[in-house]
Amino acid sequence: MDEKDLIQKATKGDTLALSKLLQQNYSFLVKYLMKVTLHPQVAEDLTQETMVKCIEKIQLYNGESKFSSWLITIATNLFIDQQRRKKLEKNWLEHEQALRKMKWNVANMNEEWADVLDILAQIDEEIRMPIVLKHYYGYSYGEIGKMMGLAEGTVKSRVSNGLKNVRKELADLEGE
Repeated sequence: MDEKDLIQKATKGDTLALSKLLQQNYSFLVKYLMKVTLHPQVAEDLTQETMVKCIEKIQLYNGESKFSSWLITIATNLFIDQQRRKKLEKNWLEHEQALRKMKWNVANMNEEWADVLDILAQIDEEIRMPIVLKHYYGYSYGEIGKMMGLAEGTVKSRVSNGLKNVRKELADLEGE
């Protein structure tokens, strides 16, 4: 049975045909992913994920490209998603480490900033930055607006709303 027949049967639910298709393309896919990832275990894992995704989505294959090209597209997207997750995780870890270091420094300076830092860490950067620039460094709303590329009114609004949230959170902490 040629590939076209296997694809036709697989898209109609024939699991044996799908199994043969995946077997025929497995080593090709692993070799591709080894070249992309430069890590054999990651390549194997992504190949498995690609095969699972193919099994789940075989009815979506439209035949406009070669079946192997479709598998490569799936594998490439899975790899890109994996890289994004790793980058987000790395950024989160760096943020957490910086926050811990800052808390440690604050605690050693006998300042009461630990609770404020916890709350600031939970606020989006676009709100946290103007608050810090205004109340920690003393910049004017206009200066902050220029630094951040925002209108002065937007900066005032972000600082005001952000401070309301900080005060509310601090009040909640004191009430506990």
